[in-house]
Order: sequence, then structure tokens, then C-alpha cells
Amino acid sequence: MIRFILIILFVVLFLILGLPFLFILWIIGMRWPVLRDKASRFIIFYAFRIVRFIAGTKLVVIGKENIPTNQAVLYVGNHRSYFDIILSYISVPSMTGFISKKEMNQIPILRKWMKFIGCLFLDRDDIRQGLQTILDAIEKVKSGISIFIFPEGTRNKSDDEFLPFKAGSLKIAEKSKCPIVPVAINHSDEIFEKHLPKVFKTTVVIEFAVPIDTASLDKDERKALPDTVFSSIKAMYEKNKALPVH
Repeated sequence: MIRFILIILFVVLFLILGLPFLFILWIIGMRWPVLRDKASRFIIFYAFRIVRFIAGTKLVVIGKENIPTNQAVLYVGNHRSYFDIILSYISVPSMTGFISKKEMNQIPILRKWMKFIGCLFLDRDDIRQGLQTILDAIEKVKSGISIFIFPEGTRNKSDDEFLPFKAGSLKIAEKSKCPIVPVAINHSDEIFEKHLPKVFKTTVVIEFAVPIDTASLDKDERKALPDTVFSSIKAMYEKNKALPVH
């Protein structure tokens, strides 16, 4: 319970004390948006590392060498915990925005930080707005910002099953012709969700697969792309389930 309280206190203090930095970044962004984005990533990266430290989470990253460093990519991962974003963000090597549910855009201050690091907000109930989010994500990838999606659509509460993948989000890679990097996250729900509100020390495993080059896919391979990505994530997830949690 102490870890949970400390994390909440840190987040609240960060949002309040970070207001002057947000203002400065906003001013910088009026003339140098790239500098603003890089500075925002630096700040959020270390804030997330502090949250990981408070939570007592040990992070094991496999396959980081598979991530291209000379271009933006589309990360596609499974989703079981609020900590997935925190731990994924400190594991990727470059500017990366997450596609988040629209409710996050209603939280003052937090939404500004999210926008500064390239995040987008998705309304699952509005088809037109959802399409616009996909188009915005394509433009971000083309500008050099990677995008991270959780195509299950919401946090999965099952250890042995995956929620249906929403394949439409893969259009981000197909239209921008960027590689897809499948990502498997194991044990993140052991930190908090399985025994909330307590936060337990946990070893989380994140594995990055070899990228899928969407630009070279033929018609049949493109049609099978959702199954290919899903199979890659599931294989890594099943392989890493046996790794120790604590």
C-alpha cells in the first residue's frame, strides 16, 4: 500500500510542479516544435523511470536490438496493465507516441504532456473520429515519430486468452509503409491489477520481435498481416510466461 501512495503522490507533485515546465515547453514549441518534443520525451522518460523505481519493478527487455533506429515504426503489443505504457515507453529507443482512449484527453495537464510526446486519443464509439486518429498517426509516423498501439482495445484481464485484435489500426503501418514491431508484455498486471490497490515488486518481461516489413508484402501477405502480428505476439507471450515473476 505504501508504494501505491508514493506513486500517487509523485504523479500529483509531478503534474503540479511541472506546470512551469509545460508553459516553457509551450513557448519553445511555438518556434521549435521538434526541440519541445525532445525535451518532453526526456522529462517523461525519467519521470516514468522514477515510477518504475517506486513500484519496485524489475524490467527485462528482450530483442531491443530488433528495433530499427533509422526510421519510425509501429509497435503492436498486448495490454494487461496501466504500467504497460510506462514500461514500454522507457524501453523504446526514440520518440514514440501512444494511441490512448479518449477519456485520457479529459484529464487536465496530463493530456498536454501526452500531446507533447506524440500521443493521440481514440474514440472507439465514433467511426469518423477513429479514422481521423488513424490518419493523424500515419502523419506522425511519416514525420519520424513511432506509434505504439494496443489493438485489443482495452486491458485484458485474462492470463491465457487474448481479446480480439482490432486490425484497422495496422493501417498506420500499411499506409506509411513503416515496419511493424510486435511486442509481448508479460507479468505487468502482477504489479497492480491483480491485487489493487497494493503495488508489488514484480519482474516484467518485454520482448520485441523482428520487424515486419510492410512495404514488401504482397497481396496475400497483406491480407494475412493481422494474423501474422497476432501469432508473433502470442508466441513470445507464451514463451515468456514461465519466466519468474518475483
